[in-house]
Amino acid sequence: MKNNLYRTSALLLLLAVLNSCGPSEKAEAAPVEETAPAAIETFQISKEKLSTELRIPAELTGFQQVDIYAKVSSFVKELKVDIGSQVKKGQLLMVLEAPEISSQLAASESRLRSQEAVYMASNSTYKRILETSKVEGTISKNDLEQSEARKNSDYAQLQAAKASYKEIQNIQGYLQIRAPFDGVVAARNVNLGAYVGPAGKGSELPLFTLQEQSKLRLSVYVPEMYTGYLKNGDEISFSVKSMPGQTFKAKVSRMSGALDSRLRSERVEMDVINITKKLLPGMVAEVLLPLKAQDSNYVIPKTALVTSSEGTFVLEVVDNKTVRKQVQKGREVEDRVEIFGDIPENAQLVKLASEEIKDGTPVK
Repeated sequence: MKNNLYRTSALLLLLAVLNSCGPSEKAEAAPVEETAPAAIETFQISKEKLSTELRIPAELTGFQQVDIYAKVSSFVKELKVDIGSQVKKGQLLMVLEAPEISSQLAASESRLRSQEAVYMASNSTYKRILETSKVEGTISKNDLEQSEARKNSDYAQLQAAKASYKEIQNIQGYLQIRAPFDGVVAARNVNLGAYVGPAGKGSELPLFTLQEQSKLRLSVYVPEMYTGYLKNGDEISFSVKSMPGQTFKAKVSRMSGALDSRLRSERVEMDVINITKKLLPGMVAEVLLPLKAQDSNYVIPKTALVTSSEGTFVLEVVDNKTVRKQVQKGREVEDRVEIFGDIPENAQLVKLASEEIKDGTPVK
């Protein structure tokens, strides 16, 4: 038993001696290589004038349009036109009837004639007294002044009678409804014998709706971010659903110069010549607005722009390292986008930017 123990101990000691006789120097650890800069594609930024187009729905209306109502309470006596009638400025459209106005006119004319006679008498009396007074001692100064005052009073009464008569004449003129401009009768809401008036049931609907259709007004509301790209005289094209495949042209004629408080957009109007009358008021059109930049701005590929919770930025390469630059996004055209920010000219930007590329990332 003891001999076996001695043999085992000797064997272990021999193994320890053999191990101690190996190489004394430990193997040196392999040196850690530094991370090589990543191969990232870059490009040089440049400025250009970006031209884009914007499609917006618009509405066609008559260049002039008016709803015609009755000025006085009356009845429809004659209808001269109907829906679709072409009318000229001043043309008679309708004749109304109000017998009480004729009676008022006759009474007013009678008062006018009576007042004319009174004035003529007082004026003649004054002239005779004036001539007689030239002979000293014949007419007192008081009598002359009273005669002149009576003549002036009668003249004032005459002028009032003339004004009253003219007023009744004007009211009677309202019984004839005439066209205020050249156009087309788009609506008629009364028939013969109908009661019409300035108030009450007879004024719920207009007698006629008159539209100028040879020239139309195309109205469109342009969103706030695009208002700076349009100006008077810019040519636009538009189309309507009822005539597919046809394109019409017009020019910007008026811009409101202010934003609508509800839509936050600017009203822009174009004049459309419509001699053939193919286009109708009330049509909904699709307008193609050309948005041409006034100045050159930076335009980059969409892949170079990063939009994240940290903001919108690009990656500029400075001294072979990336630097995030905050920018503002402008218009987009296919795979390109317009940007605004503090970026130097001819700067190098990362073409395929992402949030994973942090500030200071080495760039090969």
